[in-house]
Amino acid sequence: MKQFPDSPAPASSPETRVWPPISVVIPVLNEERHLREAVRQVLSQRYAGPIEVVLAIGPSKDRTQEVADAIAAEDPRVVVVPNPTGRTPNALNAAIAASRHGIVARVDGHAMLPDDYLRVAVETLEETGADNVGGVMAAEGVTPFEQAVARAMTSKIGVGGARFHTGGTAGPADTVYLGVFRREALERVGGYDEHFQRAQDWEMNHRIRETGGLVWFQPRMRVSYRPRPTVKALAKQYFHYGRWRRVVARTHEGTINLRYLAPPVAVAAIIAGFVVSPFFWPGLLVPGGYALAILAGSAVTGSGLPSGARLRLPLVYATMHMSWGWGFLTSPRRLSRPGAASG
Repeated sequence: MKQFPDSPAPASSPETRVWPPISVVIPVLNEERHLREAVRQVLSQRYAGPIEVVLAIGPSKDRTQEVADAIAAEDPRVVVVPNPTGRTPNALNAAIAASRHGIVARVDGHAMLPDDYLRVAVETLEETGADNVGGVMAAEGVTPFEQAVARAMTSKIGVGGARFHTGGTAGPADTVYLGVFRREALERVGGYDEHFQRAQDWEMNHRIRETGGLVWFQPRMRVSYRPRPTVKALAKQYFHYGRWRRVVARTHEGTINLRYLAPPVAVAAIIAGFVVSPFFWPGLLVPGGYALAILAGSAVTGSGLPSGARLRLPLVYATMHMSWGWGFLTSPRRLSRPGAASG
């Protein structure tokens, strides 16, 4: 069992043991409304060890900077650092550099943590010897559209078999949601690669595994997540997911499997079917078959949803698939890291 560099060995019982200190790093941009609550959720964790919070503040258009400075002035456990680029990987690296402890937990401004999140993370790190542990991205919607997106994001039809979306048993994983890391692992791989505007978590977890580290999925670490509220926002999100996943594939050979190829193949086949249909009517069987499959899948996975959400579910599935696939297909080579392998 690995120990942490700035903590003594755990005592024999939970009541007497000394819990290691944790640095919680949060990238922040335009979060005036939610920042206080995000910090409060972290500092009110049922965790007996010391906690510090490092906020990396981007160039926001609201009063985020003022709110962050006020929180830090009120509580010495909170530190504020600048992130002039406004980009997530840069913010995370800046916050990690300013943090002090041997365990580093990544948290997002809108993530709603269960109150035992950090305790379960430390227990799992110690029990498994993992370099990074994380859990379930539990999408929860309020409006009918958000409820449909939440159902799609927890369905294999929507996102494939990734356990951090769909749940499952604890064990080794390619990647996890957010993550609680050993600092030594972050230092070993050089932190987040700031080239990746999206998919930076998957890419860094890949490097952790490639350097002999273990990434561990812990379903008890269940984090509530609010999905995108509109078709436009959802399409933009998944377009960039697909675009940057292609960049990861070009950078790291052999990291693409059939699950990732399904959306771009579907997009290409549907386009081809429409193109040839004026001359060869059976071409319409491809988009027609996809539409029937989505309707059937929605009927199966929409059980229990309110009627408004069930009606929106086929649109949500199609938006996620088509946007991700189109982003993957059109990902420009100029986004690739210089010298990266072709993919």
